Amino acid sequence: MNNETANPIRLVVFDWAGTTIDFGSQAPAAAFTSVFAARGIEVSGDESRAPMGLNKREHLIAMLRQPEIAKRWREVYQKDWTDDDIDAMYHEFVPLQLKAIEQFAQLVPRLTEIVQQLRDRNLQIAGTTGYFRAAAEAVAERAAAAGFAPDTNICADDVPQGRPAPWMIYRAMERLGVYPPSAVVKVGDTVADIQSGLSAGCWSIGVCDSSSLTGLSVEQFAALTEDQRRDQLAQTAAAFRAAGSHAAVDSIADLPALIDTINERSLEYPQVIDPVSATL
Repeated sequence: MNNETANPIRLVVFDWAGTTIDFGSQAPAAAFTSVFAARGIEVSGDESRAPMGLNKREHLIAMLRQPEIAKRWREVYQKDWTDDDIDAMYHEFVPLQLKAIEQFAQLVPRLTEIVQQLRDRNLQIAGTTGYFRAAAEAVAERAAAAGFAPDTNICADDVPQGRPAPWMIYRAMERLGVYPPSAVVKVGDTVADIQSGLSAGCWSIGVCDSSSLTGLSVEQFAALTEDQRRDQLAQTAAAFRAAGSHAAVDSIADLPALIDTINERSLEYPQVIDPVSATL
């Protein structure tokens, strides 16, 4: 690929669940809640979402390390959890995740339109996910049937370490022949997404309405009042900012304009941009 183009941004690396599909990241949350319930431990939606963005085995570990969940585990089993417990839970999790994907893997609203706008700007598109390979393939197949097919897809099984490490982003850059990292925008819905983008040295952008941090379905989000919606988006954007994001957009529909702002200003390195007005 010829890396000398007029626009500094040449690649957008999307997350999957909560960013491009599965508004509110319902599928992973449902599967994690179910696998704990099967072991007699109730976890809340917020608890199941807190580590979202990690690969799924690491997500289980992160949940069990939450003090309240660890306490519930000891109350049920009279001992701390072990690696054997993680292995067993992950084995149970896999089919639950695949089943949940069948229910929740719809594209987020306007995705195909927005992706076409990005392609019209001569941008390549990559997908990255903390899903294991079978789940990633199932998601990609359903998305392609609905009209969304990235130029390359990377899953957690493709790299030595998942998010917040930058390896999935680097693998996408390598496959598509795009460098330096400042020519790449990472877009995701979790803190781990933001951290991976920062680790890679690229632009790191959070999307708020469909985010796992917001945690609402399309219908639930639409049912909010204007004030509730504004407050929820602000809360999610603040979480991204606290994680170090360069910007947060209300919706993926705001992404092309944000990229235009970056390109028009010929910014040489990723830096914080106002999430609403896209002004420095």
